Amino acid sequence: MWYLDARAVAEAMPPLDDQVLLAERALLAVEDGGQVAGKVSVHPRAESAIAYAMPASLQSSAGQTDSALGIKWVTIFPGNSDLGLPTVNSVIVLNDPRTLVPIALMDGSVITGVRTAAVSGVAVARLAPVRAGRALKIALVGAGVQGRSHVPMLGHVAPGHVLTVYDRHPDRAEELAAAARDTRGIAGASVAPTARRAIEDADVVITAASFGPTRQVMTDRWLRPDALVVSVDYEMYASKEVARGANLFLVDELQGFSNSKAEGRFEGFPDATRTLGGFMRSKDRRPSGRVLVTHLGMGLTDVVFAAAVFDRARAQGLGLELPPS
Repeated sequence: MWYLDARAVAEAMPPLDDQVLLAERALLAVEDGGQVAGKVSVHPRAESAIAYAMPASLQSSAGQTDSALGIKWVTIFPGNSDLGLPTVNSVIVLNDPRTLVPIALMDGSVITGVRTAAVSGVAVARLAPVRAGRALKIALVGAGVQGRSHVPMLGHVAPGHVLTVYDRHPDRAEELAAAARDTRGIAGASVAPTARRAIEDADVVITAASFGPTRQVMTDRWLRPDALVVSVDYEMYASKEVARGANLFLVDELQGFSNSKAEGRFEGFPDATRTLGGFMRSKDRRPSGRVLVTHLGMGLTDVVFAAAVFDRARAQGLGLELPPS
C-alpha cells in the first residue's frame, strides 16, 4: 500500500482541463450505475462534531478500465480551531477494483477542495447566462479553503470574467481578491462590504461560506432574474425561496440531497429537478430564468479524483510505500 501526504497529492493533481473531465465523469457516472452510498455519520463528541464515511464504486462499461473503488473518511470538529488544528480532516482509501485489496491511503483535504471547485466549474461552464458585449460578473461568497480552490477553476472555465469576493473576515477577502488578480483568466477582482452587495450585480453566484447556525439568508431580491447560483455550502445562503423560484434546480446526487433533507437541512426546499449529470446527459439547453445548482460532495467524485492522483503519483515517483502488514 502507498501513502500520499497532502504535498504529494497536490503535486500529483491533474491539470485544470483534466479536473473538469474527472468531475464530468463522476457526475455522469451517477446516471450510469456508479454506486454512491449515503454518508454514514456519528457524533463522537457533541452535535457540533461529526465523523462520516463516504464509500463509492465506479465500474466502467468497458471492463476494468477507469474503474475505481474507495472511501473517504471525514471528521469535523469546530473546537480544533482553539487548538490551532484544522477543523475538517479527511483521508481517502483506494482499493484495487479487480481484487478489492487496499492499494493507497492519501490525505483527502486537497482532493476535497479541488473536486468541489471542479464540479462548480462544470456548472458554470454549462449553465452561466450568456452576456454579449461585456464581461461575466461572478460573486464568490467565502474566502476560506473552498473559496481559494474555486479561483483558478473559475479563471479556467470563465476566462475574462470579473470577480467580486465577500468574506466575513475582510482581510481574507482582500487576500483572495489579490490572488485572483494574478490568476490566469480573471480580468479583475474586488471586495464587497457585504454578501448582498457582492451578489446583487452578479451573473454567477457561488456561495462557499462556513457552516453556522444562520441559514437561508439569500432571497430572490438579492439576485438577477437569470443568475446562476452554485451553492457549495448547502443552504447557508441559498434559501427555499431561491430554490422554489428557480426554473432549473439541480443537485449532484438525488439520494444524498434527500438524506440531507431528512436530517433537517434544506427546510422548505422543493425536490430537485434532476441531477447535474442528468442534465448533461440530456443535452438540454440552459432554460431562461434562474438556475440553482447545489452540490453536497459525493464520495464518487473523491474516489475518481483519488484514482487519477494515485496513477500520476506512481508515474512521478511520489509517495511512500508502506511495509506489508
